Amino acid sequence: MSTGTLRRVVVVGNGIAGLTAADTLREAGFDGELTIVGDERHPAYSRPALSKALLLDGDDMSSHELPPAGHGASELLGVRATGLDLDRRLVSLDDGTALPYDRVVLATGSRARRLSDLPGEVTLRGLDDALSLRGRLATGPSVVVVGGGPLGMEIASGCLAGGCKVTLVSQGAPLILQLGPYLADVFIKAALGQGLTVVETAAARLEGSDGSTRVVLDEGGVLEAEVILTAAGDVPNTEWLAESGLIAKGAIPVDERGLVRPDVAAVGDLAAFPTPQGLRRIPLWSSAIEQAKVAARALVRGDEAPPLRFQPYFWTEQFGVSLKAVGNLPVEGEPEYVDGGPGGGPALMRWSHEDGTGDAVALNYRIPIPRLRRMTRAAT
Repeated sequence: MSTGTLRRVVVVGNGIAGLTAADTLREAGFDGELTIVGDERHPAYSRPALSKALLLDGDDMSSHELPPAGHGASELLGVRATGLDLDRRLVSLDDGTALPYDRVVLATGSRARRLSDLPGEVTLRGLDDALSLRGRLATGPSVVVVGGGPLGMEIASGCLAGGCKVTLVSQGAPLILQLGPYLADVFIKAALGQGLTVVETAAARLEGSDGSTRVVLDEGGVLEAEVILTAAGDVPNTEWLAESGLIAKGAIPVDERGLVRPDVAAVGDLAAFPTPQGLRRIPLWSSAIEQAKVAARALVRGDEAPPLRFQPYFWTEQFGVSLKAVGNLPVEGEPEYVDGGPGGGPALMRWSHEDGTGDAVALNYRIPIPRLRRMTRAAT
């Protein structure tokens, strides 16, 4: 469908949101000029693999690779977008050029939130970060990970499996804010059983001198290690859009189809979209994919495209435990066991709500995601 005003589409961002948007534009019938801008020099890759399999891949190192793209777009890699002119419909690039568009997809994602400007602070967000960390772990250094969320725990798990002595610093119990106390306890027990040292603190900061970096706890303790790695959340990459007027509270609000306006879509980690809890960013791999599919179709079909009906899906693998969850985490209280039971073996669980719906979780349990989704629905 290359008609009238829809001849050129620019996708800014070559992560999974940008890649999915480009593929979906083609599936929706757009056969015009398609350009993807990516500030990394690498083709699109699987970001979840960076903190999981890639740290332990051995010589293969292919867990992060995605199938070759089939969208046929012109890919400008290693180039950064610096501005968006909504009136003239131009995307400015750091090489001094500008790309005209009829429709544009904003998918520049987010970056790791740093706790300092110290060169000794290591973060893991992109492929280059993962490859650098992988190289440093080869000698089995001591490691301190600051951050008790899923990313911090996954990294700590990979470091332990690689033979490192690992201490994890967490505000409160690890994973409790993301998963709730019941599920967090499963992972904490597994982590402690494998030798992870957990330090709970009210707050932590990084200090450095003479080229060294250390973690200073709010209570006064100090932790030192050969590698200091922080996993303290993310920051949307919206600075290049500062003059566009599209940013609100650090993100880009979109409608139920992922559109800011009929010719502009925003998808992935920088987008805040409607949920039952209000406009929210949901920086999950699955969320980026679903948003991109809906928004790309809306750019081509307008109001004829179906709105987003996103149901959160989260998964993690760490310390020998795998979790798949459909629904809204964290969960409170104890679950109903659909299959299996407490004790660490494979288990299928459900947390029920008053309206009959629920949240479904599989622990070390092989189950297709569609079946897990069906478990969240009210009985009819």
